[in-house]
Amino acid sequence: MTELHPDLRENVRMLGELLGQSIRRYPGQECFDRIEEIRAAAKADRRQESGSGQRLVSLLGKLGDDELLPVTRAFNQFLNLANLAEQYHGIRRKRGHQSDLMVESFGEVFERLKTSGISAAELHQRVADLRIEFVMTAHPTEVARRTLIMKYDEMSDCLARLDHDDLMPAEREEVVHRLEQLIAEAWHTDEIRHERPTAVDEAKWGFAVIENSLWQALPRFLRSLDLSLSEATGKGLPLAAAPIRIASWMGGDRDGNPNVTHQVTRKVFLLGRWMAADLYLRDIQALRAELSMWQASDELKALVGDSREPYRHVLAGLRERLVKTRDWAEAAVNGEPADDSDILFENEDFIAPLEVCYRSLVACGLEHIANGPLLDTIRRAHTFGMPLIRLDIRQEAARHAEAVAEMVDFLGLGDYLSWPEEERQRFLLEELQGRRPLVPRNWQPSEPVREVLATCEVVARQTPEALGSYVISMASKPSDVLSVILLLRESGMTFPMRVVPLFETLDDLTGAPDSMAALYEVEWYREYCQGRQEVMIGYSDSSKDAGQLMAAWAQYQAQEKLTAVANQYGVHLTLFHGRGGTVGRGGGPANRAILSQPPGSVNGSFRITEQGEMIRFKFGLPRLAEQSLTLYTTAVIEATLAPPPEPEPAWRETMDWLTQRSLKAYRDVVREDPDFVPYFRQVTPEQALGKLALGSRPARRKASGGVESLRAIPWIFAWTQMRLMLPSWLGSDVALEEAARSDRLPALREMMKGWPFFRTYVDMLEMVLAKADLRIASYYEQTLLDDDELRTLGESLRSRLAGCIERLLELKEQQTLLEGEPVFAHSMRVRNPYTDPLHYLQAELLRRDREGEGKGEVPEMVERALKVTMAGIAAGMRNTG
Repeated sequence: MTELHPDLRENVRMLGELLGQSIRRYPGQECFDRIEEIRAAAKADRRQESGSGQRLVSLLGKLGDDELLPVTRAFNQFLNLANLAEQYHGIRRKRGHQSDLMVESFGEVFERLKTSGISAAELHQRVADLRIEFVMTAHPTEVARRTLIMKYDEMSDCLARLDHDDLMPAEREEVVHRLEQLIAEAWHTDEIRHERPTAVDEAKWGFAVIENSLWQALPRFLRSLDLSLSEATGKGLPLAAAPIRIASWMGGDRDGNPNVTHQVTRKVFLLGRWMAADLYLRDIQALRAELSMWQASDELKALVGDSREPYRHVLAGLRERLVKTRDWAEAAVNGEPADDSDILFENEDFIAPLEVCYRSLVACGLEHIANGPLLDTIRRAHTFGMPLIRLDIRQEAARHAEAVAEMVDFLGLGDYLSWPEEERQRFLLEELQGRRPLVPRNWQPSEPVREVLATCEVVARQTPEALGSYVISMASKPSDVLSVILLLRESGMTFPMRVVPLFETLDDLTGAPDSMAALYEVEWYREYCQGRQEVMIGYSDSSKDAGQLMAAWAQYQAQEKLTAVANQYGVHLTLFHGRGGTVGRGGGPANRAILSQPPGSVNGSFRITEQGEMIRFKFGLPRLAEQSLTLYTTAVIEATLAPPPEPEPAWRETMDWLTQRSLKAYRDVVREDPDFVPYFRQVTPEQALGKLALGSRPARRKASGGVESLRAIPWIFAWTQMRLMLPSWLGSDVALEEAARSDRLPALREMMKGWPFFRTYVDMLEMVLAKADLRIASYYEQTLLDDDELRTLGESLRSRLAGCIERLLELKEQQTLLEGEPVFAHSMRVRNPYTDPLHYLQAELLRRDREGEGKGEVPEMVERALKVTMAGIAAGMRNTG
């Protein structure tokens, strides 16, 4: 059995002991002893294969009301500290240490590609033209408060300082003492938010990730890429190359979030510029100290005249303009009169003087100085620009149609919403090709339409570098795209913004290729998009709609066909993957996911959402961010230059056969079984999730409604909390069972060997099944269900889960789950004694919470402890939604 790496085990032990010291001080030794007794019981129950958890349940049942909160907090806090230790372990730099999470280097990947026949020239060209964009989203899955995240980051720094063999005893003691202080501070900090963050708060959190991590990580990452590319091809990265871009939905995603208004979006644009000016100001001040040289090229002399310190002269001018830019943005954010003269608004205004300095140093033989901090600042400027982050706008297709319909109605041109698609397209194209304004001068639109138009006006005032994509959710027709372009033009937009249809449900994915072909048929549109198109693939809603297996196959086929259609019309397609952190929302190891995409679909460009807590796990620390950027970039390069083979026709037929069965089995339960929704509502904490102030967005698209109105994140979150993990395996159980009965398992093994897509799917299914826990799910049912019919459904679902595990083991020819992932398996085993008490407590607290609501009053201690169990289980599972 693989154990944790000794260094990781030691860090987990030390952090746990320091937490124990805080608990002994407050609430005291008696509480600490009770927590230790509970932990020992959880471990003992886990050691008994058939253990029922009775001893643990008995101990938890004896807890008084005053003990509930400290006990739940202790287990929650330990799981956060274990996450911290694991996260740090992935980036350890200790001599001779090979991290279990070590990422393959650029050099290794480039060497493999060259060996496979890729020329140095092609490799260089592809890397130089690379476009990978990470889109940070504020989906409400980040459970930890910002104030605690900052403490965890400093704890990670302390672990790094301890990671040296040459520390003096006093130095080591000083670091351990600081760790002890930080853990005590965390223990005495309320881990639950009581106020929902606003959309602006979320955007500020996104900016903080750039300030605290990506600002340092990006130049180091590009330096590493530049060096490896130079060694592999003889040429480094071009000066203006920006293979990585950072975009955000925070403050721009208004789909189902009434809290994101045009005022919020405007404020976020301005805050980004304020933050960018502040960060560049720090860079410029540091560069002024560095670039004291007097040698200068004729180009630089022409710019600065007779200055004895020409570089400092240029930098002083930039410094003044940055201060003005920061002051202007701050005043504008506060609604005060703002002087915008001589501010740095366009990227080029900032980059051009820096590049003159760079060329001058190179021309004077000071290339080694040019390639220091100055190059880092130039690369930041090409990546982040003056807006700091590219803001996406997301809105539902129906909202744009309503806006056009009101205009058409006011002008007496008819009922736009009743027009067939061809007539809508004809009208929109006539308006787009004409010169007269469509928006009537004296028109008073309805409030929802006024908001759509006001958002378009805010967008139209930005520079191209400030904008990501305009994403249209629930898009299905060319008119959905054309109407957005028309509304933007009517608002004063003078350049073509990327307008991106998002295909989410199973039907939308199936219809996506025909929809895009119809759009490419429009000659005006092909000119507008200038030969480049982005299409977003929705993972969350398709999985909720059709089950994970059917959704994965539908996404794969849609990408294949979308790629073929784009090629047919000579359009370069970028696929935007709307993945979440969990497998039920398309999550999983990023490099495997990228390398299993259909051949040709990753063509030098790739866009992906990073959400909530996954942003912290991947980009929260500079070294971690560097590693994540490397992992994604190597995968995109390899998927572009050495894509996986086409699946065999027989494999496609087998996938069709499997998914027909999985889709029916999934929908028979989720849509057709009248007991399913009551079971879901009663056995999971879904209805209590609203009490967690996770994000600015409501959990439901509509205030009332069933599972269909529930967002994909709470849907996954709720099942994860009680460990049934239903969305990720339901349907697959029947497909695998019928495959085994009809002797198809050898064919499935063949598919696993030769088809990365199928192999990745099976591996992800195994990971989810390893996180599921039949005993815990059963306890939730016993505690929370009164209805015998609902219990019968629960028994059936647990039986199907057990069958799915058996069939997967048979398929992979294994005795236990995760045989090929021993480190992950051990990590789960280490966490179980800490998550188990939280599960048992949560079930009991949910029961009390519902009883209290029935009586009209829930004790505050019960509600607080319930929230802590949700946060703790989320930490223990490592991904929430």
